[in-house]
Amino acid sequence: MSWNQSENRVSNFISEEDLIEQYSGRVYNLSLKLVGNPTAAEDLAQESLIKALKALGDFRGDSQVGTWLYRITLNTWKNRLRYEKSRADSKTLSLDASPAGASGPDGDRSRSLEIPAEEPPPGKAIESEQTAVWVNKALQELDPESRAIVILRENEAKSYREIADALDIPEGTVKSRLARAREELRVKLLPLIRQEQ
Repeated sequence: MSWNQSENRVSNFISEEDLIEQYSGRVYNLSLKLVGNPTAAEDLAQESLIKALKALGDFRGDSQVGTWLYRITLNTWKNRLRYEKSRADSKTLSLDASPAGASGPDGDRSRSLEIPAEEPPPGKAIESEQTAVWVNKALQELDPESRAIVILRENEAKSYREIADALDIPEGTVKSRLARAREELRVKLLPLIRQEQ
């Protein structure tokens, strides 16, 4: 079932139960693609859904429910990134303490891999896994908005219009940032791919 399937554009509201039942899985999947860590994705999805539930009475139906939830999730993610950056900028490092994030489960930036329907030959599976690791690493190095655009377009198969609505930016901006992000990814990945050949 696609993100926007069976949604009404009319100004009818969606019940809290329907919102959770129909969209919690999709909000989690988007969160996982954005943060790359299942525990952090659960936190982001939960925070986004709580915000959506609190704002449900304000939903006017100007956009589809899925687009509205994408925007809430993306804004919550961006706010978290800004908060984490401001905390990191304001922290001082004690010479007696070990560096923050030097080890532990939250320091793990790995992303889950989708398992293909058919089993590839063992050599191809290792290649595919390595390529996925490289792509995910390169994605994490993009600025947050470019990363969101690439994920929405490539992983979620959203149209330029849907991405523009979700991010509240012009459609032309989506196209140009996507082109720039793809080029940046190509530049980051090409040396790694050549190295393996």
